[in-house]
Amino acid sequence: MTVAGSLATMAATGTSALASGHARDAETATEYVDVQLLSITDLHGYLAAPPASDAVITGAGGEQFTVGGVPYMATHLKNLRAGHTNTLFFGQGDLFSGWAFPAESLADEPTIEALNRMQLDFSTAGNHEFDRTPGFLINHMEHGRPYAGAGWTNSFPDSTGRTFPGANFRYYSANMLWGNTGKTVLPPVNVEWVQGPNGKRLPIGFIHLTVTGTDTGSTSFQTALRMTEEVETANRCAAQLKAQGVNAIVLSMHDGAVAGSDFNSGSNPSGPAYDLALAVSSDIDAIVTGHWHYAFNMMVPDPSGKPRPFVEAGCHAQIINEINLRLDPVTGEVVRELTTSTNHPNTHDVTPDPDLKETSDYWTGYANNRGNTRIGRQTASFTRSLNSSGESTMGNLTADWALWAGRQPLDPFDTGNIYPNVPAQLALIAIAPRQGSCVINSDLTLDATVQGAVSYRKAFNAVGYGDPIVTTTVTGQVIHDTLEQQWKMKGTVLTYAPLAVSQNVRYTFDAAGAVGNRVAPADVLIDGSPLDLKATYRIAVTAYTLIGADDYPALLSHSQAVRHTRDFESFIAYVQSQAVLTPAPLGRVTARNVKALRAETGQLLPVPRTRSADTGPRVASAGTDGGEGRC
Repeated sequence: MTVAGSLATMAATGTSALASGHARDAETATEYVDVQLLSITDLHGYLAAPPASDAVITGAGGEQFTVGGVPYMATHLKNLRAGHTNTLFFGQGDLFSGWAFPAESLADEPTIEALNRMQLDFSTAGNHEFDRTPGFLINHMEHGRPYAGAGWTNSFPDSTGRTFPGANFRYYSANMLWGNTGKTVLPPVNVEWVQGPNGKRLPIGFIHLTVTGTDTGSTSFQTALRMTEEVETANRCAAQLKAQGVNAIVLSMHDGAVAGSDFNSGSNPSGPAYDLALAVSSDIDAIVTGHWHYAFNMMVPDPSGKPRPFVEAGCHAQIINEINLRLDPVTGEVVRELTTSTNHPNTHDVTPDPDLKETSDYWTGYANNRGNTRIGRQTASFTRSLNSSGESTMGNLTADWALWAGRQPLDPFDTGNIYPNVPAQLALIAIAPRQGSCVINSDLTLDATVQGAVSYRKAFNAVGYGDPIVTTTVTGQVIHDTLEQQWKMKGTVLTYAPLAVSQNVRYTFDAAGAVGNRVAPADVLIDGSPLDLKATYRIAVTAYTLIGADDYPALLSHSQAVRHTRDFESFIAYVQSQAVLTPAPLGRVTARNVKALRAETGQLLPVPRTRSADTGPRVASAGTDGGEGRC
C-alpha cells in the first residue's frame, strides 16, 4: 500500500494505533525490515455477505461503513499487499463451521475454497473448528480426505470442478491437548521466514491459543480432549521460541475482549484477552484476538511497560487488521517503537474480485439446488404448539430423532470420544427451556402442493443449531430428578419447562404436587417398565442440555458420555431413514389431579427461537462462546 493510500485510509477510518510518536514516520525507516501482518477472524462461512445485523460498522466520528463479503475482501487484501515484500495473512479461528446455509450445509468446504483463493497462510483453531471431531478437522478440512457419504455429506465439486482438496494452509493450537497423552492435537506454534537485506532470512514465531472451555462446550463437546491455561501456555511457547533464536513473536488467539466505541480505536478494554495481554510474556510483540466478535485496535503495555498491538477484527468478513512490524536486520528483533496497527473496513467501494465472486456465487447456487432435494415425505404438519401437559408433535418428533441418533455408529473421522458407543435407551429433548437455546427452530408444516415432500433445506431449517446428540449413562434417580426440574417457582409463579420424551417413554405428573414432588418413579415407564431409581440407563440428549445450559442441572451427574453427529446433519439423516413422517398421537405425558383444589400445571414458557431460517447466526453455545452471544 502506498503512503498516500495509507493516509487516505486513515483519514476515512480514524488514526492507526501507534506504539510511539516515532511510528508516524515508520515507513521512512528503511534500515529496518518491514513485515506486514494481515488477519481476519470469525468468518463463520459468510462468503457472500454477513447477516444484516453485522453489515454496517461504525468508525471514527460515528461514520458508518457497509462491509462484508469475500469478493470485496479479496480486492482489499490485494491492495493492502501491494508494495510489501513481506506479508503474512492469517486467521484467529472460527473461519469455518459456517452459519450461512451454503457453508454449513456443505461441510464447510466452500469456506476452505474461499480461504485458499485468498491465500491464507495459516490459522489458529477456534472453538468452532472443533464442532466436528479433531479427526474431521485434520483429515478432511486440512487434507481433503473423503469419508462415508462422499458426494452427499462431503467431498463436493468445487467451483473449478475439482473434488474438495482440503486447505492449502494449516491449523494450530498450543493449548488443546489429547487427554490420554498430553500431546497437542495440532502443532502449537509455527515459524515463518521473511526476507531481510542481502538475501538474509529472519524468523517470526506465531503462538496459537484456542479459547478455554472448548473441550466442554456444547457444540465442541469432546471427552478425548483437555486444555491448558492460556497465559502459562503462551509464556512457555514464547520461551521456547526465544531459545530457538526466534526474536519476533506474535500471539494469535481465539479469545477476545471489548474496547472502544468504533472499530479502529480502543478505550475501557475488558475481557479475558485483555487480562492476558497485560500479563503474558514481554517476549511477545503483538496480540491478535478473536471469538468475541468485537472490533478494536489499540496499544497495550506488556509487563515491562513496552507497548504492543492488541487488536480484534470483528466478525463475518467485516474487517482486515493490519499490523506493521519493523525488524532489526541483524537480530530479527521487533523495533517496538515503530509498530503500527490499523483495522481496515471491508468496504464495498472497490471492485469485487471476480474469482472470489465466482466462488461465492457458485456455492450459493449449489447449496440452493441441493437444498431443494427431496429427502422424505410427511403426511401431516408437526407443530411446536404445546398442549396443557407440555407436549407437542414437533417435540415428540425430535425426541424420537434423538433416540435414533443415539443408537447410530459414530462419525467416520471420530477421534473425540474415549468411551464405548453404548446405544441409547431413551431420549429427552428440551422443547421450551427455561433458559438458553432450543434445538427446534420451526414447525415442520405440510406443503400439500408438493404432496408433503420434505426437502433438505426444510429439514435443515427445522431442527438444529450445531449441537451434537450425546449419549451418557445416568441413574434412574437422575432421570427422576431431571423430570422434576421441569417445574420451578419464579417468584410466586410456577413455571413449567417441559421435556419431550421418546416414543418408548410414558409418564404422569401430579398437577397438585409440590415442586420437587410431582413425578412418582412408578409413574415413569420406559419400554413398559417402571423407573428404577438405583438402576443405570443410557440416555440421549443434546450436549447443550447435558452441560446444564438450559437449566436441568440433575443431568450434570452423568458418566461415559459419547458424542454423536451434529443435530442438523443427524436430523436430515433421520428424515431420510424414515422416508415417511407421520405425527404420533399425543399422550406420552399426562397429568393427574388436574381438577384438585391446588392443581396447577405450571406456566408454559415461550418456545425460544434459535435460528432464523437460513440467515441468522445460531445462538452462542454455553460455555464456549463468551461474547459471541452479544452479536
